[in-house]
Amino acid sequence: MIDIYGIKSCDSVKKAIKFFKEHDIEYNFYDFKDKSVNCDKITLWLKSVEMKTLFNSRSTTYRNLKLKELNPDDSTKKEYLCKHNLLIKRPVIEYNDQIIVGFNLSNYEGVFL
Repeated sequence: MIDIYGIKSCDSVKKAIKFFKEHDIEYNFYDFKDKSVNCDKITLWLKSVEMKTLFNSRSTTYRNLKLKELNPDDSTKKEYLCKHNLLIKRPVIEYNDQIIVGFNLSNYEGVFL
């Protein structure tokens, strides 16, 4: 089964969900705003993807927390991801022991079709 993590209002999440619906691919959706992702899950993701892939330094949350000025290292970024799930680049997809971050149509076609 495919697990999608993100928020409903995110354009990239909307594109991913649309892709799965158009191809009749079943998935589970987990909204960060309804239930936050715990630090264990984030640690697991970081075993498969780099911090720069998972950490969204272009988000409103990033700017509001003034993290650019802090210039956090990866350990500190992980702490922030655990406290502020909206710093996670979206969507995060768990599929067959893979972690896929973001929406990329050609990548999705290669992996899911």
